[in-house]
Amino acid sequence: MRRHVVLVGLPGVGKSTVGRLVSELLPAPLLDIDSILVRQMGMPIAQIFGMVGEPRFRAMERDAVKTAQAREPAVIVPGGGWAAQPGEMQDARRGSLLIYLKCSAAVAVRRTEQGEVRPLVANAADPAEQVRALLAAREPYYKLADYEVATDVKKAAEVADEVVRLARTHAAW
Repeated sequence: MRRHVVLVGLPGVGKSTVGRLVSELLPAPLLDIDSILVRQMGMPIAQIFGMVGEPRFRAMERDAVKTAQAREPAVIVPGGGWAAQPGEMQDARRGSLLIYLKCSAAVAVRRTEQGEVRPLVANAADPAEQVRALLAAREPYYKLADYEVATDVKKAAEVADEVVRLARTHAAW
């Protein structure tokens, strides 16, 4: 029986990019939770986060992931903080293959500087220190994933190929 493929990891690891590629390769629907929330709220994630605060944002994120998991099997890409909410990784394990896209804090910082605004990083006095702190706090949760795929020195397409291989082998794609 097919299972969802859920990608977790730090902001800047490439979850959205890899998720898009994986969804094309499987093929499977892509449910990017940040994009869903942006469409629902009509504003960027940083603005939603600022308007409702982190606790309410995490509740919205949690609800969106649960809604996604109730649909047909898909590639689900939650935000970087979703996995670090107590119980979420354990709950998601039912019906999902959880894959931790792992990268160093230094690579994540470089990538976040090139991409969209990340609320927990953008407002930090020292973004590199903030990402190191996020990694230290969140990695124990990320490591609850079924598999890890290192991303530091790989192109997005290589990471996607590895995720697809795992999905075909362990999630019946």
